[in-house]
Amino acid sequence: MTDANVVATPTVALVHGAFADSSGWTGVIHHLRAAGVSAVAVSNPLRGIAEDTAYVASALAQIPGPVLAVGHSYGGAIITNAATRAGNVVGLVYVSAFAPDEGEKLIDIENGSTDSVLNTALIERQYPNGPGGATVGEFSIDPTKFHHVFAADLSEEDAADMAATQRPVSSLGFVEPNGPPAWRTLPSWAVVSTGDTAAGADVVRGMAQRAGAVITEAEGSHVLFVSRPQVVADVVQQALGALARGVATPASAAV
Repeated sequence: MTDANVVATPTVALVHGAFADSSGWTGVIHHLRAAGVSAVAVSNPLRGIAEDTAYVASALAQIPGPVLAVGHSYGGAIITNAATRAGNVVGLVYVSAFAPDEGEKLIDIENGSTDSVLNTALIERQYPNGPGGATVGEFSIDPTKFHHVFAADLSEEDAADMAATQRPVSSLGFVEPNGPPAWRTLPSWAVVSTGDTAAGADVVRGMAQRAGAVITEAEGSHVLFVSRPQVVADVVQQALGALARGVATPASAAV
């Protein structure tokens, strides 16, 4: 017999960003599983704000019970758009992630960063999009620059593996405007990687502050969720604890 007053513990849904895939969350999942936390990685198509939002919202909505949505990098923009549409998301965690406001475009946010050097490392190719031979641009990171720009705190070998298996992101992800942000109605937490030269630590921090997120700053690169998964798992558990207690007071921490 279930007590009607018992609130189900949220499932943690982890959404990757551009130039990555769900396998990047493996370390975080291991730490959460060891703590008895249910977690699942949601694939992000990386085909543009509108398409990715629709897919991720559908995936989140089909997870039974409440969900804590966690987004890395571009995945943060997608959970920002998808969380309220899903209907079962109770909180947000941003990991080196974008948290855009309505109408903003990621290209403008990135161009406003003084910490990001991502634009110096991108390679553009084309992919088919629609009938008649129409194409759209997609970006990947130059493998020779991947370590420095994206994953400086990983070994050269691990960074080379990530570079070789990276998934390109559609240009639509940068130029399509974002919708109403879920952080206006949901409590949020954020991990800011102080050495983030991909998204840019400055814009990540600024968006987290604007969202009223509980902020944890940690030394690391853009892929801190890979290099220091325990830091991310700890913030996720912090969020789960606050949700269980019914509190979500903005604060700041450093590790």
